[in-house]
Order: sequence, then C-alpha cells, then structure tokens
Amino acid sequence: MTDKLLRLAIMISGRGSNMEAVIKSVDQGLLNVKLAVVISNNPEAKGIDVARKYKIPVYVFEIKDYKSKDEYEKAIVKLLYEYEAGLVALAGYMKIVGPVMLRAFKDRIINIHPSLLPAFKGLKAQKQAVDYGVRYSGCSVHFVNDTLDGGPVILQEAVPVDIDDTEETLSSKILKYEHILFSQAIKLYSENRLKIVNNKVKII
Repeated sequence: MTDKLLRLAIMISGRGSNMEAVIKSVDQGLLNVKLAVVISNNPEAKGIDVARKYKIPVYVFEIKDYKSKDEYEKAIVKLLYEYEAGLVALAGYMKIVGPVMLRAFKDRIINIHPSLLPAFKGLKAQKQAVDYGVRYSGCSVHFVNDTLDGGPVILQEAVPVDIDDTEETLSSKILKYEHILFSQAIKLYSENRLKIVNNKVKII
C-alpha cells in the first residue's frame, strides 16, 4: 500500500453505534483512515443520521428493489469501486454477504460479532450465551468468508458473564469492548499488519 490513506466503507442496518465509535476514533486521531462512504440496507436505520452528522456520504440499497441478491450486491460493489474502498467494515449489517461481494473484496471485508467465535454464531449471540450459562462471552472481529461468522478471527475480547445477566445487560457490557476492538482491527489492517495463513490471522 502507498502512503495514501486506506479508504474505509462501512455497512450498517441499525443504530450504527460501532460505526460511530470508528468515526470518533478517526476524529480523535487514533485511526488514520479516510471514511469514504456508508451504506445501509435499511432506510430507517438510525445510523444514517449519524453518518450524515459527520458529513460522510450515505447510500441506501434495499434488496427488494433488485431482481436478485446478486444484482443487489453488484450495485453495492459498483458504488464501493466508485469510492475506491480498500476495506469494507460490517458494523451491524444484518445481511449475509454473498459471493458477488466476497469475490470483489476478497479478504477485504471484516465484521464485528458479539461472541467469542466460533461460539454462538448468527443472531442473538448474547441471548445464546446467557441461555447456555457460559462464564465468559465477548466479541470478535473477523474476516468475512462464505461461512456464517466463520472467517479468520483478527481480534477477540473476553467479557465475564454474571449469573444474573440478561441478554440486555450482557449486550451492553460486550458493546463497550466492540467499540474498542473494531477500531483496533481496522488500524491493524490499515497498517498492513494482518496476514491470513492457513485460515488463521497472523498479526505482524
């Protein structure tokens, strides 16, 4: 990579709290990337207003407006190319990424997930952890591949689970670490310090 800043695209479906944490990291000089574009699949996402507040270009793509998921993703990829995105960060993007995006951005899509992967994949990971009665859960940042929440793990942070934790209280505890971990992973990527070897991430 040249000395040109990494251009970061962020994809959201909801309130965008992880996105806002990344934006603040950039504003505070902790993360040296260019916030290129924000994409949402949900026109009602509260995160859209957050992105606009920080004057980041925002685009909404609704899958119902396209003939197929492939066409939907082709439109997104076209926009990502136009904004010269070097990394795509899924910050609460509630759709499974398909082959079109995976091919176009191979090893350049990362996701934040509220569990210690490979435990508790998919939706409601915090509720899964509480229901199972684990002593620790946490969050993971990983590269995205064609397996749900199954790509190589970049960083993880463990969070104790108390016996009286609920889905809501555990979610709140984990979220604080998500906000830190996501920016750390993006920083490592932007500094060319991540290498995938045998489906494991080596931090250089």
